This record gives sequence, C-alpha cells and structure tokens, in this order.
Amino acid sequence: MSTFSNQAPTNATQAKDRLYGQLASSLGRMSRAIGQTADLCEQLQVDLHAMRVFAGLDAAKFMTVAAQLNPDEAVEEEGENAS
Repeated sequence: MSTFSNQAPTNATQAKDRLYGQLASSLGRMSRAIGQTADLCEQLQVDLHAMRVFAGLDAAKFMTVAAQLNPDEAVEEEGENAS
C-alpha cells in the first residue's frame, strides 16, 4: 500500500491550487471585461449611426440655406450638371 495517498497536501500542491484559483479569478475578470467591451462596441455602433443621421440632416440644412442665400449659383450649377 502506498503511504503517500493519506498525506496532507504538500507545499507544491497548495501552490498549484492557489495558482489555479488565481487563474480562475483572472479569467472571470477577463470575461467580464470582454462583456463590457462588447456592450461598449454595441453602444458605439448606435452612436455612430446617430452621428451619421445627424450629419446628413445638418448637411441638408446647410445646403438648403446655401441655396437660399446664393440662388444664382444654384441655378448655374443645375445648368452645368444638365450639360
């Protein structure tokens, strides 16, 4: 019979268990951080879409005001585009 199976854990076994515990903790933190990063990426996509819509609306307003302030240039540009 082996006398080693009934012995208390050795320092190496305790160190290994402690390191595995630290690894598990680190992996848990990393998993949460990745989840937060994914959530932030989704929010960034929403924000970028909103910025595109806003920029389009702002550009349309700018072109409308520019056309009203410079009606002669707008007519000339339409004539040039038709040619």
